[in-house]
Amino acid sequence: MWIEQLWRYPVKSMRGEQLPSATVTGDGIAGDRLIHVRDHRGVLTARTRPGLLGLSATTGRDGEVLVDGRPWNSPEVAAAIERVTGPGAQAVRYAGSERFDVMPLLVATDGGIAALGHDGRRLRPNIVVGGVDGLTERSWPGRTLHIGDVVIGMLKVRSRCVVTTVDPDTGEQNLDVLRRINREFGGQVALDCWVARPGVIRVGDPVEVVDEHLEPPPRGGWIVGAPYAVP
Repeated sequence: MWIEQLWRYPVKSMRGEQLPSATVTGDGIAGDRLIHVRDHRGVLTARTRPGLLGLSATTGRDGEVLVDGRPWNSPEVAAAIERVTGPGAQAVRYAGSERFDVMPLLVATDGGIAALGHDGRRLRPNIVVGGVDGLTERSWPGRTLHIGDVVIGMLKVRSRCVVTTVDPDTGEQNLDVLRRINREFGGQVALDCWVARPGVIRVGDPVEVVDEHLEPPPRGGWIVGAPYAVP
C-alpha cells in the first residue's frame, strides 16, 4: 500500500488543495482548517451552506490562506462568503483543535472510494491510501498506520453527512449518494484518525497497517455537532 493522495482544507467546508507532501502534526495536516466561516449563531459549514464548497481555499507561498486566489480576509472574499452563506457571515482564523468535527485526520482508501462509486473528493479525506482491496479499511479501527516515521491511530469508521451529496465540481446535489451510503455502507465511509507520532509524509510513501493498539489522546478538544457547528 502507498499514499495515493494528500489533501488539505485551509478553510473549513471550502474546496481543498492537493499536496505532494505534508507535515503531519498532533492536529493533523499542518495548515488544515485554519479558517472557518461563522455568523452570530456560530460556525457555518457546507452541511447547511453548500455554496461554501464552490469557493476554493489554498495556501500561498508565504503560508497565508487564499480563497479563489485572494487573501482570505480581503473585502472580495468577504463579499463572496456573504453571497453563499448570507448577511453577517465572516471568515475567522482559529487554530484550536475543536475546529475539527470529530478527529483531526480523515483517511480514505482507493478500495473504499471504488466501492462507493463516486468521486472521492466528496469524502473530504486528508490521506487516500492506494492498493487497498475493497472495503478492507473497515477492519482497521483499533490498529495503526505506519508511514515512514509517522504513526496514525485509527479510531473508527466515519459517519457521513449531507456534504457527500454535493458534486465537488458543479455544486449540484444528488441525495442518492448519501442514501446509498446509508443503505449499503451503514452510513459510514473512511476512517476517523489521530496522530500518534508526527512527521512528514509524501505521495508514494509506503503504508503499513500494524496490529498495534494505542490509546488516542483525550477527545475534549474535538467535538461533534453543536455548539461548534450551526445545525
